[in-house]
Amino acid sequence: MDDPTDAGAVAAGRELYQKNCESCHGYDGKGQTGTGGGLYPPPASLSRSALAAKKRTDGELFYFIRNGVRNTGMPGWQLPDQQTWQLVAFVRQLPVTAATEEAAATAGRGPAAGSAHYVGSASCRECHESVYDSWSKTPMANVVRDPKTHPEAIIPDLAKGDPLVTFVKEDIAFVYGSLWKQRYFKKVGDDYYPLPAQWDVTHKIWRPYFVKDDWWVPFYPADNMQRPTGALCDGCHSVNYDVKTKTVFEWNVGCEKCHGPGSEHVKQPTAANILNTARLGYVPANDVCIQCHSQGRPPSNPIEGKYYDWPVGYEPALKLSDFWKLEDHKLGETSFTHFGDGTAHKNRMQGNDYVASAMYTHGVTCSSCHDVHGTGNPAQLRKPAETLCLDCHGPNSPNGPHAPTLAQHTHHQPDSAGSACIACHMPKIAQTLADVNVRSHTFRFVNPVTTDALKIPNACNACHTDKTSAWAADALKTWSDRSPWRTAN
Repeated sequence: MDDPTDAGAVAAGRELYQKNCESCHGYDGKGQTGTGGGLYPPPASLSRSALAAKKRTDGELFYFIRNGVRNTGMPGWQLPDQQTWQLVAFVRQLPVTAATEEAAATAGRGPAAGSAHYVGSASCRECHESVYDSWSKTPMANVVRDPKTHPEAIIPDLAKGDPLVTFVKEDIAFVYGSLWKQRYFKKVGDDYYPLPAQWDVTHKIWRPYFVKDDWWVPFYPADNMQRPTGALCDGCHSVNYDVKTKTVFEWNVGCEKCHGPGSEHVKQPTAANILNTARLGYVPANDVCIQCHSQGRPPSNPIEGKYYDWPVGYEPALKLSDFWKLEDHKLGETSFTHFGDGTAHKNRMQGNDYVASAMYTHGVTCSSCHDVHGTGNPAQLRKPAETLCLDCHGPNSPNGPHAPTLAQHTHHQPDSAGSACIACHMPKIAQTLADVNVRSHTFRFVNPVTTDALKIPNACNACHTDKTSAWAADALKTWSDRSPWRTAN
């Protein structure tokens, strides 16, 4: 056990506390945060007086951090012993080593509206060099590229003829995407328009590009050259798109897309004059991601005579629902956007899924799992997926699974594909292009019975492609630790 007064242990514990605990328990341990306020029962107070009143020992604090508290939002962190003791050491110092209540109330919310302007991501590099360098390599920083300055951005060989490709390299003003598909924009006047072919990165083939089913189709002619990307795409692929001038301050998802205008922070760097989503409640924190990772439409459409497919006017820390209405769904109906149970049918709907999940209602944020500054893991996960989920959902933890081992919960061999949390709880069922799918974010297990009733793919047959959904449903009935009522319907 670390000496609870050792400065090194307290400093290490402070860093762990900020990462794992502060969003719920707050700077001072009293739980008066946006996230903590949304939990029931509320987070336990970790102030020195509260712990003294309950006569909490260091051993008890260690146990709660390690194992969580059943029937509350407190997960079992399953940290190594040394880190757990470091957290105990820091908690014992609260609120002496934490910010004051006044600072906590203002820090991370950003400057007052109108007092700051945009300065660009490059302005952040001087103080945040390692973060900037990591971010600059992510898809967020490279979703839109100019082939004149980045000729390597064009993945396919345009010299190889294809009937779908009716354009040449010189027609391409912008290249969009690189993970699953790549599209190409042509500049005409003061706007950009999508060219008629897209590159399927997975299958390495050309496919036609023309939108037929989205909600905005009736409001635009059936011609790509009359469907400007400014109204339909660019607001999410840039910082501060101006609908009147059709200009952006910066292309790609720059720092200020999530942190807000940074001029005041560049002038005098303090926590109080830049927005930090980690300091916000879970609703506005998630909204920063949902603004682009969702299907919806502005409630005020049309705007300046055009129909927009992104939340015009929204900035981080504002109320996204004032600028954006998530796409509706009729239960039992499979649509362009949703399966019959309301799960996302297509990509860019992580937000639609997530707000309907138990994770969201318990105050978990997108940044709890993802770090858009870059990590080296798929989807910029903070840890590899096979270990990330187990931070909060280790075997026999209060948050489940309620089984002695992971294998007893999954009924698959350890380290097998079927034993991965994301295989069952985040199956790849949301279409991005042809048969290339991305993961669901409802975190609900899709029952094979639902496949037959609502035509939604299930996790079992995603792996067992040679079997039927009836086979999968019958297999679940043999799992004695599962409710027969839940496996039957």
